[in-house]
Amino acid sequence: MTWFQAIVLGIVQGLTEFLPISSSAHIRIVSELWFGGDAGASFTAVIQLGTEAAVIIYFAKDIWRLIKAWFRGLLNAEARADPDYKLAWYVIIGSIPISLLGVLFKDEIRSGLRNLWITAMVLMIFAVILAVADETAKLKRDSLTMKDSIFMGLAQAMALIPGVSRSGGTLTAGLFLGLNRESAATYSFLLAIPAVFGAGIFSIPDVLDRSGPGLQADIPQTIAATAVSFVVGYACVAWLLRYVSKHSYMVFVWYRIALGAVLCGLLATGVVDPI
Repeated sequence: MTWFQAIVLGIVQGLTEFLPISSSAHIRIVSELWFGGDAGASFTAVIQLGTEAAVIIYFAKDIWRLIKAWFRGLLNAEARADPDYKLAWYVIIGSIPISLLGVLFKDEIRSGLRNLWITAMVLMIFAVILAVADETAKLKRDSLTMKDSIFMGLAQAMALIPGVSRSGGTLTAGLFLGLNRESAATYSFLLAIPAVFGAGIFSIPDVLDRSGPGLQADIPQTIAATAVSFVVGYACVAWLLRYVSKHSYMVFVWYRIALGAVLCGLLATGVVDPI
């Protein structure tokens, strides 16, 4: 991998992580179409640490409040009535599915599921699901329940398949559950922190081992891509929260369908190798 490629992929990661269009799919597609090789699931997981660092800084006060409430609740039964104590548990519980499945299906995630035919089809299929959720959403609730955390956690786990979109899956689930868009987006951002940091740290040894196929980034290039994703991602967090409070997700639905259709065309004509 060249420095230019690393910077471009960092920008792509930062621009797409928080949008319901799948950052992992975009990293996969851009690296294949533009650079002629797969940057790999491990590289993708590591540079996501940059965008999650942006989330931590943006929501620092909220995260610190949740942490304090969680520890207070562990030590004091009366403090367990605090909504922040419950929300902290919801973030922990919602992170379990993607953590377990990520470990169990590690090899398949890094190989078979990165087939571009799968990516293209999943982009379009989940675009339709997002459209249905967006059009039928009641948007009445702004607080979560245990059921919400489990359902949205399972939806997040589906993002192990490039094309689903971690944020897209959780936002779609939140809409189906009747949460308003801003509440669903905020929980989606918080829910990503344990899962993405875990996956990123877990994948660091694989990035250090540059013997695999495809594009291989060295340590300085990976750090640079992560830093770029942090800067771009921080700007996108603020923008998305403002956007979702006033707009539907249909623009992302049509974008996903168009991208998936174009990718299918390139694959069908042999312009792009699916593997």
